Amino acid sequence: MRVFVAAGITDAEVIGSIKRLQSELGIDARPVAPENLHFTLQFLGEIAEVSQVIEALRDIKFDAFDVALKGVGMFPGSGPPRTVWIGADDGGRLSGLAKSVEAALAPLGFCRDRPFVPHLTVFRVKKKAGKTRDKLDGMGSVSFGVQHVAQIKLKSSALNPEGSTYSDLWESGT
Repeated sequence: MRVFVAAGITDAEVIGSIKRLQSELGIDARPVAPENLHFTLQFLGEIAEVSQVIEALRDIKFDAFDVALKGVGMFPGSGPPRTVWIGADDGGRLSGLAKSVEAALAPLGFCRDRPFVPHLTVFRVKKKAGKTRDKLDGMGSVSFGVQHVAQIKLKSSALNPEGSTYSDLWESGT
């Protein structure tokens, strides 16, 4: 199964502001469903057994913190966009948590395939999305609210034609 470690988006006001962006932006892209919004702390890929991963994640301790969601951008930075995202401003706390996850999982052979960039994916672009860059111009300072991060989750991802379906395999504090 495809597995990743995440911090979920649960704040109703944040979700509402993201849904407004998704409905009003008018780009040819698939929005991420509200229940699937999350910060990916580390993607682990296809694994058969998660018990060792869960044990390693249980050892991660962190103080809860707030993340201000601000600004809209795209990956990659040039050429046709593939992902539309909202930025995260938290003084580096999300990056610190991602480093803790990486350190806990490294002894199991998991390593990050690219540098961690704190962001929240809100659209997946499957085709050339026309004037997506033009529509996002000037949205670098738009605020979407504040998400409180108090737990992490191990999630599985099943790919299907409508998008990914996520399931919780474990969450901290349980």
